[in-house]
Amino acid sequence: MIRIVLAEDQAMVLGAIAALLNMEPDLSIIGRAADGAAAIELIRSLAPDILLTDIEMPQLSGLDVALVIAEERLATRTVIVTTFARPGYLARARAAGVRGYLLKDTPVEQLAAAIRVVAAGGTFIPAELAETAWQAGADPLTPRERDALRLAEEGMSNKEIARRLDLSPGTVRNYLSDAAGKLGASNRIEAGRIARTNGWL
Repeated sequence: MIRIVLAEDQAMVLGAIAALLNMEPDLSIIGRAADGAAAIELIRSLAPDILLTDIEMPQLSGLDVALVIAEERLATRTVIVTTFARPGYLARARAAGVRGYLLKDTPVEQLAAAIRVVAAGGTFIPAELAETAWQAGADPLTPRERDALRLAEEGMSNKEIARRLDLSPGTVRNYLSDAAGKLGASNRIEAGRIARTNGWL
């Protein structure tokens, strides 16, 4: 039996995926989480074979959770199921040790097959997604530039971002300026939009 923790912040989607996968004779949903922090706690306590997770969730994203799994050398393997085919997301997922990446319109039979492949030690990325990621450029942002851009997207000033990240306002200004320069953007708002579109935030 393949033991799965499911992380998804939309209750209806969470319930639907759980119901469909529980119909498979060799798959068992042993835990459900509505945000990334809860997913990490379940993984630590239940040690599932598979984490099946969305990317965008409250508190911590699915990619953040995958990084924690990798950093703590946990045995759980991560499969992403998302609405986003952005190449930046796929590249970041691969860097975080994610073993499977599918879209939410994937038939349940293919999703179940992907889970089995990953549980057996393989990887599962549909060819069309892999080709898109291959054609895309690498993420040019550093982790700190990404953090600063995310907070700028929320409308925070440099001083507010500096307090949140425990940096000086001048350092924050430099991070935002560097990020805009790398992305060919004229300001922080445009930089955030470009980064978000490419899946780098």
